[in-house]
Amino acid sequence: MNWRHRIAPRPKVPSAWRDAWRELVAHARRTVTEGLVVGTSGNLSVRVDDTVLVTPSGVPYDRLGPTDLLAVDLTGRPRAGTLAPTSELPMHLAIYRATDATAVVHTHAVHATAVSTLVDELPAVHYMTAALGGPVRVAPYATYGSEELAAHMLTALEDRTGCLLRNHGTIVHGHGLRQAYDNTAQLEWMSRLWLTAAAIPGRTPTLLPPEELTKVARKLRHYGQTR
Repeated sequence: MNWRHRIAPRPKVPSAWRDAWRELVAHARRTVTEGLVVGTSGNLSVRVDDTVLVTPSGVPYDRLGPTDLLAVDLTGRPRAGTLAPTSELPMHLAIYRATDATAVVHTHAVHATAVSTLVDELPAVHYMTAALGGPVRVAPYATYGSEELAAHMLTALEDRTGCLLRNHGTIVHGHGLRQAYDNTAQLEWMSRLWLTAAAIPGRTPTLLPPEELTKVARKLRHYGQTR
């Protein structure tokens, strides 16, 4: 055999990574079709043990396939893939190092981003506020992709599973992509609700008290169907 022309085999990717990547790409495409991002302006990730699968930088989600799988460790060192990871990788890794989350969704959803420019906190205008841990804080602005932004985000996320990023967007984490994605969609809906109610001249939206949010949080733990 002519060893100069031998093609090195591709490293074997664990099946758990392949399954997680397939789900990640599907949810990434949903962010576009459901209007939570424009183009490649958001990013998603999922944790599998000590590995983070994350969307790449600047690649339209409808072009991603199985061979584009991108994985890093919890320090950001590459574990699989040749594409560059999202510029917001510091935020994703900061969440995984600080929480037990297994998925993170970051979007530039228009209503939530609008709210981030107006107030320091999205108040409890609806009971689904409880799904995110309480009124949603707004992290101070910092340049995208910076460690400063990641630090601001962690402060805003204390005792919460989601926050707004000033003049930027949203970030939500959860136990699995479905939870993180669904709560991201709820955050955008609540932002639209608050903007709509607050726009009525001479009227102030009523807010839910903390004790009601505590009651709802208990109910939500048993919400839905058991398999």
